[in-house]
Amino acid sequence: MSTATATLAAARSPAVALLSLRRRAPAAAPIRFPGLRVGSGCRHIAMASAAHSRAPTDPLPKGADLFFRAVISNMEKVYLSRNPTAKTILELVRSYDGDHICYDHFAFRTFGVNGYGINSLSDFFTDFGYLPREELRFPAKKLRALWFSPPTNDGYSGTGTYGPLPRIFISELLVDELTTQSQEIIHKYIKTSGNGNNHAAIASTSGELTWEKPIYSDFQILSRESEYAAWTLVNGYALNHATIATHRLESDIRSINKFNKFVEDNGFKLNSEGGILKVSPDGLLQQSSTVADSSLFTFADGITESIPRSYIEFAERLLLPQFKDLQDEEVKEYHRRDGFEVGNADKIFESTSKDQLTRRSA
Repeated sequence: MSTATATLAAARSPAVALLSLRRRAPAAAPIRFPGLRVGSGCRHIAMASAAHSRAPTDPLPKGADLFFRAVISNMEKVYLSRNPTAKTILELVRSYDGDHICYDHFAFRTFGVNGYGINSLSDFFTDFGYLPREELRFPAKKLRALWFSPPTNDGYSGTGTYGPLPRIFISELLVDELTTQSQEIIHKYIKTSGNGNNHAAIASTSGELTWEKPIYSDFQILSRESEYAAWTLVNGYALNHATIATHRLESDIRSINKFNKFVEDNGFKLNSEGGILKVSPDGLLQQSSTVADSSLFTFADGITESIPRSYIEFAERLLLPQFKDLQDEEVKEYHRRDGFEVGNADKIFESTSKDQLTRRSA
């Protein structure tokens, strides 16, 4: 048994009182969670405040907490091994600001068909106390997403994956809305996965695909219709991006505008789709991201080509209006803008697009 397999098997023991993995629902059926707020993609769906958001679940028992953090740390290791830009930026921030980095959220991509969509990963997080929140829809990209809030973060003392637990953002490609040719390609590969969708968290910690390695021509066909589909085919359940919460830093770069300048002054290109800074209509959620790194990938037919990997995002959550008079030392995360914004996220998705990658290499 591999280390990752043994670790996840241990997580299901009675000692940490985990639920057994639930049967995955077909992607064509709506994803249902108790209390989930479902939106049509309108900008209001992401507006969650301390006044009406659901209370976090109780803190995880110590053993479960340590195990869970070990798992997401392994997800982070795979991510950093494929994204030298993120690794370097994290090191630069630590050298400038000190060890105060906290993650706002982790994001994953999936195929929304035959149980390989959002549920393939969400069960792992909900077993560890995460709560489903809003659904976001991206009709032009044929995507939908759900985000999940973590158990209470009161009393944390660490940073990074050992600091406040990140929100989780999981998206899925609506495969049934693609052309017949693209659908056939995706179905061909997930059929080789067996029950791999039941072990998405293991795949994310190892960086391995649960389906067989694709051939280059299939990757090219998907790339022409959906960059998201092509990315997922070759990267699988690997962490798509991690996000630094700039407002949790302690120096002047806690302001995202100064943070962006800091990143650019150090020679890194930021995703310019919709402008460098993506701002929600209420002005309280501000985001930016780098352009994805690329690396060589040898396809099943022996062709070696460069493919997009991951990127790093930055987010500043401003105080909700009713808390604007709080002193700095009184401010908690729940006093700030929560949730996500369709317009912002739509542009952040472009960090792995050909247009942005071409701009990076120019």
